[in-house]
Amino acid sequence: MTRSDDRNIARAVRHSQRFLTPANILPLAAFAFLLIGAAAWLVLLGAHAANASLIRDRIWYAGLLLTGIPVVWKTLGLVLRGHFASDLIAMLAVVGALLLNQPLAGLLIVLMQTGGEALERYAEGRASDAVRDLEAAAPRIAHRVTSGTVEDIVAEDVEIGDVLLIRPGELVPSDAVVLEGHSAVDVSRITGEPMPLDATEGTRLASGSGNGSGPLTVRATALARESQYARIVELVRTAQASKAPLQRLADRYAVWFTPAALLVCAVAWIWSGDPQRALAVLVVATPCPLILATPIAIIGGINLAAKRQLIVRHGGALEQIGTTTTAIFDKTGTLTIGRPEVDRVVARPPWTERELLRLAAGVEHNSGHLLARTLVAAARRSAGEGGALPVASQVVEAHGGGVSGWVEGHEVIVGARSLVIARYPSAADSLAALEANFPDAIGLRAYVAIDGEAVGIVQYADSIRADAADVVRDLRELGIRRIMLLSGDRTANAEAVAQRVGVTEARGDLLPQDKARIVGELRAARERVLMVGDGTNDAPAMSSATVGISLAAHGGGITAEAADIVVLADELALIPVMIRIGRRTMRIAHQSLVVGLGLSGVAMVFALFGFIRPPVGALLQEVIDVVSILNALRSSRAPSGGSEAHGPTSSLAPAGTQSTAATT
Repeated sequence: MTRSDDRNIARAVRHSQRFLTPANILPLAAFAFLLIGAAAWLVLLGAHAANASLIRDRIWYAGLLLTGIPVVWKTLGLVLRGHFASDLIAMLAVVGALLLNQPLAGLLIVLMQTGGEALERYAEGRASDAVRDLEAAAPRIAHRVTSGTVEDIVAEDVEIGDVLLIRPGELVPSDAVVLEGHSAVDVSRITGEPMPLDATEGTRLASGSGNGSGPLTVRATALARESQYARIVELVRTAQASKAPLQRLADRYAVWFTPAALLVCAVAWIWSGDPQRALAVLVVATPCPLILATPIAIIGGINLAAKRQLIVRHGGALEQIGTTTTAIFDKTGTLTIGRPEVDRVVARPPWTERELLRLAAGVEHNSGHLLARTLVAAARRSAGEGGALPVASQVVEAHGGGVSGWVEGHEVIVGARSLVIARYPSAADSLAALEANFPDAIGLRAYVAIDGEAVGIVQYADSIRADAADVVRDLRELGIRRIMLLSGDRTANAEAVAQRVGVTEARGDLLPQDKARIVGELRAARERVLMVGDGTNDAPAMSSATVGISLAAHGGGITAEAADIVVLADELALIPVMIRIGRRTMRIAHQSLVVGLGLSGVAMVFALFGFIRPPVGALLQEVIDVVSILNALRSSRAPSGGSEAHGPTSSLAPAGTQSTAATT
């Protein structure tokens, strides 16, 4: 069983434990009493018709006592602590149902109130999985080298100055500096940069980085608990703990509706001297529009989003995304496709670009290096269907330099400039002439020599998504005032990508804590921040943002756990679509609340003057509830024409690539 399997099992256990809590038993119990009462009525209806309704109502009333009293007790405690929200109206409705001997209505209110709270707790609790999954994915084992022997130890036992062996495929257990060896190290989890780090003697490595194909001997420069990966975990934990609780839409309406309902009840009782009149007011003021309208609208919006492969992890994200004022994008894997590709090939006659790629791929074919695989893939595309790559012989790989071998009678070298010059010093002038085709210093390049002559350069690049510029333009049309790019890549690369897609603010050379700090500063300035990313290094900033969105088409992992919304499709254009869905959903929720509470307010006036008695009021309130619910259900359907929830960019095909050498 893999560590991934272990994490999935542990997560499932945590979810089941979280659901089966005393607080979550109440909605289950209320539902059970409703079923038992209905079943008893059906069983006794034929043989004891006269007693069937009585027994059913007694079962329901007992259920209302057992489940309603905890609701009343909890709400009283909240009121004493100054929490004045829709919970108070639910409590009054439960008390009213008990006094009016209406157990069915009371049980339904308990079920709606406690069931909604249970689902919300379950969704909010999932946010802590981000921290747990980060911790679970942390390096666990280290290999300490002592007097020529290798000893396996727990990563937490690594001391500063320890000499460690990092085998191919393993994670770096603590921040360290390379003493010996050469390897391509995957740093994308930490910096988001898709290009592997060429690690040789003196290279500094961050904990959590993944070693490539070569063993490395390193010296630890920090304890595991104080290393870069541990700081990411702590940033996510701190950001989630410090997020202010969202004042939900229903609570904002309840602030004025609750005292208004209580005032009308008091006036009715004092003015008429009839408690039944006050109870009638309370019945028509039951909080079903508050309890049901917003959750139903939000669930409808969540379902509509899911049809577009947008997973909304909790209702609060749907409420807030439409109010964002600042959008922040990660670069690598977000505005770009997140992996290096052959961007440009320059060949010196008589060689053509296609021939140069074909021979270079011959010697690179058996290399495990990421850039070698990229070059081979480009050569296959260039050769077309049925075009076979040549087989190389006498292949020699120079660690940190490149690879050489014989292909179809030609000696071919592919690698660093230094490797070509070391083999053929006379090639310096030819290389300089080829480099004149690349006026800027941005980009990672492989130099190709054939039969002792420098004949070409292959440049690699991460590629901008084809729809990135359209998405930025669409966000501005939606009223997003400020759009930024934050990247762990070099500032020059970040600025180049920003310029290509229309983003005016870009910052590079950022660590995860730097991104989180910038998001925190914006929120402190009362900006409502949307953070879009795809890597572990984006998790702290996502947790700090008002709403975090993870692009998880290729498996979001920890980042998806830290995000509020997960995009399953590899389509950046779904970001503005999500904003439109959020805005439309909350507009419908507002409408449902205004209509429901408005009708309840009119009914309260009629009840105040004695025109509505409690039984009629209960029936009338059900009609009001149906009106509010039917309106709220509109959020689950796409608007006619699709323009409001889908937007102009959503019809684009899945993102392609727009090649640029400025994105490595």
